[in-house]
Amino acid sequence: MKETICTIPINDLWAEKKGCPFCRMHLMLEQQYAEFVTGSAMMDPETRVQTNEKGFCERHFRKIYEVGKRLPNALILQTHLQHILDNHFPKKTHTKPDKKSLQALDDMLHTCYICDRIQHDTEHFLRTVFKEWEINPEFRKLYNEQEFICLDHYRLVSSISLKGVPSKHLADFHEDTANLAKKYLETLIADTTHFCNMFDYRNRDADWGNSKDAIERDLEFLAKIPYENSEN
Repeated sequence: MKETICTIPINDLWAEKKGCPFCRMHLMLEQQYAEFVTGSAMMDPETRVQTNEKGFCERHFRKIYEVGKRLPNALILQTHLQHILDNHFPKKTHTKPDKKSLQALDDMLHTCYICDRIQHDTEHFLRTVFKEWEINPEFRKLYNEQEFICLDHYRLVSSISLKGVPSKHLADFHEDTANLAKKYLETLIADTTHFCNMFDYRNRDADWGNSKDAIERDLEFLAKIPYENSEN
């Protein structure tokens, strides 16, 4: 498969064939941006303005704390806290609540610098995936060999493909994508049903098969909760 600067990260992500490739892409971007904001972006005024204004969601506050050193984290928090004080609290005492200011605070609490960057980059990555699937038979084969696509990314990829995949290829692309989610969903239903049936006294000596970790795999598929099978 011929590789370019755009396709190398995608080929690397799809080569693993374990779990959802779009979840792997998301985790890669999270790691890169957490390292970026606590590293080289510390000296970038434009990035600092954005992190001051937006802050981070709970997940990404945890991530930058996990990835970055204490001083960069403290500097990010210091200026973000100051921004909140300066822009979301009244300057005078005995001031009535202001609906506009409270709405601005609510908006800030529901924004995240890393989430916004990941959303932007994900759409760019998906367009490269669409193009590779369309023109590269080797990548299409690799795409169809994935273990599964989680439910959230099935929705996302299918939605964006409506604008990103040429109409003449859209039905085929959606069939490939749906199969990766649908076949795994059918497997999960069978394994979860078998897990439940094993609690019937009549099956006490039966084989659990692949059902012992059905709950963990269900949650990975439905809610992107990571699951590492120690037996693999």
